[in-house]
Amino acid sequence: MKEYAEKFYSSLAWQETRKAYTASVRGLCERCLKKGIYQAGEIVHHKTHITPANIDDPNITLNWKNLQLVCRECHAQIHAHDSRRRYKVDDQGHVIGID
Repeated sequence: MKEYAEKFYSSLAWQETRKAYTASVRGLCERCLKKGIYQAGEIVHHKTHITPANIDDPNITLNWKNLQLVCRECHAQIHAHDSRRRYKVDDQGHVIGID
């Protein structure tokens, strides 16, 4: 987690939003579900990424339209284009750490 986002992610507002959003999609990865795969979601992803410029904007950080519950593999795929990524996904969909 980026340092500027630590306070937000530990806030009660985010904890409650994350919990309620996860329940609203029945705890399933939304991307996998679109493919007919029932996989538990683990990460509530912000479609519009949180930045220092928008961290205080609840329309970005807490708006359900900007959220998506995904499994770790789908989250890694979403961020695969990011040159600063810590993980990549191989051809079989396995998450591989990057040193």
